[in-house]
Amino acid sequence: MKIINYLFFSLFCCIKIFSQSDLFFNENLNTKKTKVFLLAGQSNMDGRGDFSKLSEDELKDLAFAQQKIKYYYKGTANNIKSPVIIDGVLSATEPWSFVKKKFRINRCFGPELFFGIELSKRYPENDFLLIKRSEGGTSLYGAWNPNWTYKKAKLKEEEHKNKLFQDFINTVDEQLNKLPVGSYQIVGMLWVQGESDSGQKHGPLPSEKYSENLIELIKKVRDYYNVNDMPFLMLGVGSEMIINSMEEVSDKLVNVELIKRSLDTKSNNYTPRYNHMWNGKPANHYNYIGMKTIGEMFFKRYQKLYSNFLIN
Repeated sequence: MKIINYLFFSLFCCIKIFSQSDLFFNENLNTKKTKVFLLAGQSNMDGRGDFSKLSEDELKDLAFAQQKIKYYYKGTANNIKSPVIIDGVLSATEPWSFVKKKFRINRCFGPELFFGIELSKRYPENDFLLIKRSEGGTSLYGAWNPNWTYKKAKLKEEEHKNKLFQDFINTVDEQLNKLPVGSYQIVGMLWVQGESDSGQKHGPLPSEKYSENLIELIKKVRDYYNVNDMPFLMLGVGSEMIINSMEEVSDKLVNVELIKRSLDTKSNNYTPRYNHMWNGKPANHYNYIGMKTIGEMFFKRYQKLYSNFLIN
């Protein structure tokens, strides 16, 4: 009888131990941190990709991504004071009326859409939050300058625009404060900006100071959020001088990557733009194929070099 009682007692202890182990394991699964990506830049970060061009398979992929990816986007455009805001799941944007007219689109997307789709397909066990702040026609020398001054902004005729670096920080803070403390991890930043610092209309300083200002922006974001190794990926847009400055920054700082795109149709990184004209000028924004390719290029580079940030 003692032997039988001992066996029942041992079995009970084993069941309890396994039950507690399962509970501990499940709690660990439930407390897996949300992976946060920050996105910033000007109109090509806003995105002009035509959402109506997505195939049925791509729409299915997006529907799956929407189960895993929360998305916050605050964007504004020239001469429009009220921001366009998306606060929910990864989705397209209904653009401003002048964008609809210029690009002949009703809904559009930026790099985040196919970047997010690829993230969810490769890491279905993770939850993600993408926070985007962008504004068309804005420079790093002026509106985006982390060391903003009225004089610098006025040089670029941006003295009445938002102080975008601080607004970007405020936007990110507002969204992160909605999450429980310790429940998230900032794992990267995507940057699409450079065109407004190109050219010489406002003199040489915006181009000449681009690398200096970009280094300052990266360092300040990393310092503020205490993520000194945060991957920073940027798309090569703008003049040759600006792209060379980006390359210089990627050589100087760790975990900084320049993604080069091409308008050569035979290139693997071909990113086509709209070919119609607007007031006698090319549109200079990426169409559905171009924006899809940009999002996928961001993902491929991130996946190749920084996947360890997503498996912890």
